Amino acid sequence: MKSRRTTKPIALSSGSPLEGEPVFLAIGKLRRPHGTRGEMLMEVYTDFPERLVPGAPVFLGPVHRLLHVRGQRPHREGLLITFVEIHNRDQAVELRNEVVYVRADDRPSLPGGEYYHHQILGLRVLSDQGHDLGIVTQILETGANDVCVVSHESSPDLLLPMIDSVILDINLEQGEMRVHLLPGLTV
Repeated sequence: MKSRRTTKPIALSSGSPLEGEPVFLAIGKLRRPHGTRGEMLMEVYTDFPERLVPGAPVFLGPVHRLLHVRGQRPHREGLLITFVEIHNRDQAVELRNEVVYVRADDRPSLPGGEYYHHQILGLRVLSDQGHDLGIVTQILETGANDVCVVSHESSPDLLLPMIDSVILDINLEQGEMRVHLLPGLTV
């Protein structure tokens, strides 16, 4: 069962494509200008930087200012990105530390059995024995596999690795994840 960090969800009050899903997803953060022609270094949060093709719309900061990608190229610290609306270093400096968003409904489709983090967060977790283990409140990226933090008011947090032998089923429509507790993963 593979999860994708792909985008960091941002809770918004402006509505949502589906109940409980964000309207915008953060895909990166602009760090600093690079050169004199408005190019910016972007820290990348997404697994899909290839979506940033010329003309692609992105939204900056909490007001979701609309900009269009002119181009992008790899850099050792992320991506170097240019926008149609930004022409020089002075304009680029004003964008420093702005979070870059895309519309949630523009996210790429994932193969079966793969999920975005924001789809997993908030799911009710049930054991294969039918016990309510709590709610997924956080996802840790460990390198080998992601780990779900499951919180329940009457017990300590439970750490569940996102591997096929533990995660039996994810039902987004019902908002549930069914799991098998391996020895040592008890509540």
